Amino acid sequence: MSKRIGKSVMGLCRCIVILCSIFSYSQSESTERVFPNSKPAIEKALQSIQANMAGRLPVLDGFAKSAEHPLDHYQRGFYQATAEVIPQASGGCVVRIRTKLTAWYSDSSSHSGYQLLPSNGRIESDLLEQLAEKLALAVVEKHDSKAKTPNPSAEESKREEPSAPEPARKFPGTSGTIASSLQDRGASGTAADKFPDSSVKTANSLETEAKNLEQILKNTVHPRNLVAIKKSGTPVVSAPSLTAKPLFLASLHDEFEMLDFNADWVHVRISGLSRGWIWRNSVEMPEGIPDTAPSSAVALNAAADLFRVVREETAPFPGDWEPLRGKTVKIVSVQKIDEAAPNSGLSERLEYAKYLFQKGYADIAQKKPELEGIVVIFDSADGGMIAATAPALQQWRAGTLTDSALWHKCFFDPPESFDTASVGSK
Repeated sequence: MSKRIGKSVMGLCRCIVILCSIFSYSQSESTERVFPNSKPAIEKALQSIQANMAGRLPVLDGFAKSAEHPLDHYQRGFYQATAEVIPQASGGCVVRIRTKLTAWYSDSSSHSGYQLLPSNGRIESDLLEQLAEKLALAVVEKHDSKAKTPNPSAEESKREEPSAPEPARKFPGTSGTIASSLQDRGASGTAADKFPDSSVKTANSLETEAKNLEQILKNTVHPRNLVAIKKSGTPVVSAPSLTAKPLFLASLHDEFEMLDFNADWVHVRISGLSRGWIWRNSVEMPEGIPDTAPSSAVALNAAADLFRVVREETAPFPGDWEPLRGKTVKIVSVQKIDEAAPNSGLSERLEYAKYLFQKGYADIAQKKPELEGIVVIFDSADGGMIAATAPALQQWRAGTLTDSALWHKCFFDPPESFDTASVGSK
């Protein structure tokens, strides 16, 4: 009986060991990679990406796995990564990246504080990709420096020659690089007449490798489908709507992968499966695609041909919006010049409202400081109301708010009148 129990225990232990091995592999698959480079070369490349080994996270979705609480209860995410370089007996090294991810947990029914969250492997994978790019770039630079190294002097070449002169075996003294040496040999004779076969193969393989690495770097270092943020504080929102709540505010030069775009919005990948929308005027589009369809001046001229101001008055705010409820505002009523004309587009209405905000802000800043905001009413079938507070307009005029950030601080009534009609059309 005891022997039977002992065998069962031994079998159970073997199963646990096997399961642990499988689990260990799945955990390390996305956090470590084998590189053919030496340990000093890898450590040098790691130093060049040290600045990316720690920092804040704009959102946790796409970087952290679901923890004890929903991820939307966490904020102020921060990550810190460490790298371990392990030489292999067969050559090369294993680079293992570990990440510590923390965030502030806040819940009225529980104790608030910083908590440790499990990483989903995205940060580790990105760092390993950066390391691979740095190592590939180092190989190209090393090859270029070797190619630029001058050949030995004529006297040194003579000292290296055998006592019985063999002109056909000489290294061409007029050449300065491997490539030009190969050209000289091609013009004067075969490669076998000038170099041993191994030298020719080495030079050819180095050039081929360098060209391949250059092509890889050209295709991977800076993809062609990225959009760059023009100004810090640009909102990235959950839907292509001016009334959508911002997911976070992007910083200057932040880059996102572009998935789709239309006349007003750009659909981007934030990280992993996380998506967002950015007002098109706020980003630098990829090469060959204009940032905006018309220029600002052209858009304003087009809007000026569609609308005219019919009335201006000072009165209590006519809508139900907490920042301006019951406060005195400047109300500008606008009508179409041609009532029979087709419905105006979103861009034209926003451009004309922006023009009226600029014009009306002078009254707030100088003439009538008691005004708390400006309201533009489009008196037409496809119209609506746009309202902005005086503080938001002040920040916008001072340059601390982008156009898209201003729109997300405005009030739109009804909201659907100021959403993009056809998200998928380009």
